[in-house]
Amino acid sequence: MTDLTRYTAVRTARAVATREVSALEVTRAHLDRIAAVDEKVHAFLHVDTAGALAAARAVDARLAAGDRLGPLAGVPLALKDAFTTEGVPTTAGSRSLEGWIPPYDATVTRRLKDAGLVILGKTNMDEFAMGSSTENSAYGPTRNPWDLSRVPGGSGGGSAAALAAYQAPLAIGTDTGGSIRQPAALTCTVGVKPTYGTVSRYGLIAYSSSLDQGGPCGRTVLDTALLHEAIAGHDPMDATSIDVPVRPVVEAAREGDIRGLRIGVVKEFAGEGYQPGVMQCFNEAVDLLCSLGAEVVEVSCPSFDYALAAYYLIAPSEASSNLARFDGLRYGLRTGDDGSRSAEEVSALTRAAGFGPEVKRRIMLGTYALSSGYYDAYYGSAQKVRTLISQDFERAFAGVDVLVSPTMPTTAFPVGERVDDPLAMYMADLCTLPTNLAGNCAMSVPCGLSAQDGLPVGLQIIAPALADERLYRVGAAVEAALESKEGRPLLAGGPLL
Repeated sequence: MTDLTRYTAVRTARAVATREVSALEVTRAHLDRIAAVDEKVHAFLHVDTAGALAAARAVDARLAAGDRLGPLAGVPLALKDAFTTEGVPTTAGSRSLEGWIPPYDATVTRRLKDAGLVILGKTNMDEFAMGSSTENSAYGPTRNPWDLSRVPGGSGGGSAAALAAYQAPLAIGTDTGGSIRQPAALTCTVGVKPTYGTVSRYGLIAYSSSLDQGGPCGRTVLDTALLHEAIAGHDPMDATSIDVPVRPVVEAAREGDIRGLRIGVVKEFAGEGYQPGVMQCFNEAVDLLCSLGAEVVEVSCPSFDYALAAYYLIAPSEASSNLARFDGLRYGLRTGDDGSRSAEEVSALTRAAGFGPEVKRRIMLGTYALSSGYYDAYYGSAQKVRTLISQDFERAFAGVDVLVSPTMPTTAFPVGERVDDPLAMYMADLCTLPTNLAGNCAMSVPCGLSAQDGLPVGLQIIAPALADERLYRVGAAVEAALESKEGRPLLAGGPLL
């Protein structure tokens, strides 16, 4: 029997639409796959078996009635546990929200349902999206399907691992400093951070409101483009939502022609700390772009060297404000409330018990940076650096259409290797942070396997704000060329499961 879990999203949708298979069969196949492998991978925090089967039956019923459905109807999807889901637990990977059942759907969740996608469940993540390895989850780490002793990246490691382990053909992540792109690079999948404001944040549990952005994840560029179009668009419920037409990303992914495109290689994203195997794959990808007809030039963005420091002042500062609501007095975990303590004592005990070490670290960093006498020196200065980074992007894009770099300086590192070294963990996001600070869009697409360890390497493609289609045009060209060279999709020969 054909293994339905190995289908792309496009192939699955076509099979369902033509009644080759039913949405129910496809959903059951993926639920069986989750049951078979997730004990090892731990990609999911909650599997919504009843809800997924009901959604699949609804798609089959509408097709039987002759209804015209969307291009992804009947395709299973894994949803990061940062998005609220009506009637289904949402924890953001934290004990502080353990057991919380939201009374409403996030806009992204609603749009997925309206498009006929089947949500299989909620995926594991670093607590409140704070981390680069999915080891900060209160519910245990996720493992990389390419090597179960290694991390899948973070904070959205659960979504990326679900794709790589064939537990779902599509997934949704969030990207605050690289949390979609970085796991994509480490798992040989595709991940996109859309332009800030083009995918609604309503119902997304906030970490850093000026940086957070939901986005699509898939195993192919075209699959990811179709999901992008399904979730994007203006939302009056989100004050930061941009009222502009959805970019033609599917058309760009199907075109994949980069002849005449000017591509800039970011000079600052290379050197010390970058694994030789990563740089070899990246340099080969740049040569490939040249062979496909693109013009490649070197670009310098000197302010990018300060992105890490600026990010770890701005993001924790916003987090210290956003997470103040989790005090045990309104909803969520409550500890120490025996009637003898004040509200302040209950709140302090609850936050001590509900938040993990990394969340506490970032709250303290942010509170300090915003405190009287330090605001201008730290938070204010970081915002000035943010402006300089945006100006570097503007100058670069005046001469090139897109920028490229490695997505990650290294391949997947072993579980536990960096948990006691926060700075080493933060360094994983060196290449991805500038895009979030500027609000631009970026993609990670597989560009080969490191000769050092045989693990995946990602190529990061960065485009100007509201030019998301350029990502898909370049990404599709790279994907097609590499598959032609290898004679198969890269992912097909990789995962150990």
